[in-house]
Amino acid sequence: MIKLKAEVAGKNHQISIQRREAVVLAEVDGRRYRLELRDMGDSEYLLIDGNTVYNCRVENSRNHPDDIEVSLRGINYPVKITDPKRLRSAQGGAEHDKGAARILAQMPGKVVRVLVEAGAEVETGAGILVVEAMKMQNEMKAPKAGRVVSIHAQVGSTVNAGDILAVIE
Repeated sequence: MIKLKAEVAGKNHQISIQRREAVVLAEVDGRRYRLELRDMGDSEYLLIDGNTVYNCRVENSRNHPDDIEVSLRGINYPVKITDPKRLRSAQGGAEHDKGAARILAQMPGKVVRVLVEAGAEVETGAGILVVEAMKMQNEMKAPKAGRVVSIHAQVGSTVNAGDILAVIE
């Protein structure tokens, strides 16, 4: 079960998502949904709710690279997703300046690219690796400038939420 906070078109929502094969169990602000999900390729999906079929497109935002845009029923919705676990760990962000910073997997997924090698010098915000979760690719970035001490994931490996992906000193 993945628990997220999402800002959709300026309104905040609490979201829980669980995927079982082609079925998605979702809860949005206490409302529960059971949807069949069909990947149509090229960022397009069919969401099936009983006899109702929705065509949905999910893409990275052109204006805000860390956000996504969801198109549903011909309307584009800007979406900013936040993982509450990541927010809690970010609250101690100042301590990264003094010691090692760990980059953690935000949610279960698959490593699709490793962008740097151990030993590389990186700046704050530099891409370290890319994890695909729920058909979305998330670039994991350096929370501080420093040297990449270790990379704990390989391309193709599966990761769980909270797994340490890399360490920067």
